[in-house]
Parts: sequence; C-alpha cells; structure tokens
Amino acid sequence: MTRGDGQEERRRQLRDLVTAKGFVRTSALAEEFGVSVMTVHRDLDALQAQGWLRKVRGGASCLPSTQFHGSVGERMTSMTRTKQRLARAAADLLAPGRVVMIDDSTTCLGLTGQMAGRTPLTVITNALPVVSALAREPGISLIALGGTYFPAYDAFMGLHAAQSAQAYRADVLFMSTTAVTGGRCYHMSPETVQVKQAMMASATRRVLLVDHTKFANQGLYALAPLTDFDLVLVDDATPVPEVRRLREQGVEVRVVPGR
Repeated sequence: MTRGDGQEERRRQLRDLVTAKGFVRTSALAEEFGVSVMTVHRDLDALQAQGWLRKVRGGASCLPSTQFHGSVGERMTSMTRTKQRLARAAADLLAPGRVVMIDDSTTCLGLTGQMAGRTPLTVITNALPVVSALAREPGISLIALGGTYFPAYDAFMGLHAAQSAQAYRADVLFMSTTAVTGGRCYHMSPETVQVKQAMMASATRRVLLVDHTKFANQGLYALAPLTDFDLVLVDDATPVPEVRRLREQGVEVRVVPGR
C-alpha cells in the first residue's frame, strides 16, 4: 500500500482497508501504517464520527450491526422494496405548488421518483443523491443546503447545514431515522441530529418513514420523540405491539401494506 504523508491520507487508506476486510485489529493497523496504537485510536474516533466505521473491542469494523448501520452504499441496497413502498405512500402527500424538505435518508430518496405529475414543487435537501436525481427534472425548483460534506452519508451536515435549513420554511418534511427506541428517534451522529432538528423546526408538517428494522436498531444521540411528527409511515412487518404502543401515545401511524 502506498502511504501518503498526511493525516487525512492515512485515514483514507485506513478506512479503505477496514472497508475491504470488514474487520481489522487495532494492533494490525498500527503496524500497517507505522504509527502508535494511540494514533490509530484517534484515527478510528474521527472515522467513526464521520460514519465510516465502528470501533469495537480490539479493532474496527464496517459490518452493519444494531450499533452501526453501514455506509450509504450498503443502506441503498438494504430493504429496497420496503423503502420504495414507504416512499410511494408518502408521495400521496405531495401536491403541486408545495415546498418539500427531504432529509439524507435512503428511505426518503425514493420520493424523487414519485414527483412526476405532482409538479411544480420546490424541494429543499441536504442530500447529494436527491440533488443529483432532481437537478434536471422539469417543474422542480431545487434548493441545496450547504455545510460540511460527510462522504459516509453523501450529505451536508453540521452547524452550517442546520443554519441553512433554518433560513427556509417548508410545507412538509419527509424524514427517516436510524433507530426507534422507546418511542424516540436516535442517530449515531450528532451532526445528523443537528440538521434534522433544524429541518423539523422549519416544516409545517412532519412525516417520518421507518421500516420495521429500525425498531431493532440502537442509536447514540436522541433526535425527537415520535409524538413530534404529524404522521409516521411504517411497513406491515412492524411489530403490532410497537404500532399499538405508538398509537396509545397519540402518534398517528399508518401501516403500509406489502402489496
């Protein structure tokens, strides 16, 4: 492996190595890059904060788990059909002339294919795949939120992206989440929470799209209780007790059938 001299180049190569192997021990990384174990720990902390990998006992892993949900590429191929059904159900809330805000989730990305015939629409997003999908679509006025680009999420995050979101007012926000625990949304990145909370504050109506796997996931940073959303769309594989519990809490839940 050809090593660059700078910290960023080392971290990029470290990230690529973990991605290729799935799991690499900290000691092996230190030997591979000719640095101390403490330096490797700092590198892993930085890459974990950006969403590239997960630190585990003795090393680093990029394999999806309940604590780490994989890169954007892995999430794009996970639960694809279910996400498409949720997006189609959410598209029923689109209407010509509306200002629509879409987050960086792969679930809500499916909405970009549902906008034909519902234009004109103004779309506000921090997600690069949404920008790419809609950049040349007739009838779409596109507003991209600036900020720090996070390659692991293929989106713009952090303080400046949150401030950018606060400068607009949307009729409806479509959002997903990493995990739902105890009736509350969680994420693994504080920068993600920062932007999504700003989006929620900037929208008149808030719609959450979550497939059933999110109820088994874990997240570190609390985003918002599900009672803060006007509508929650779930697929029909979501455990019935979870749906019942949410409805008892006053959450409007719509179960999207599998066919």
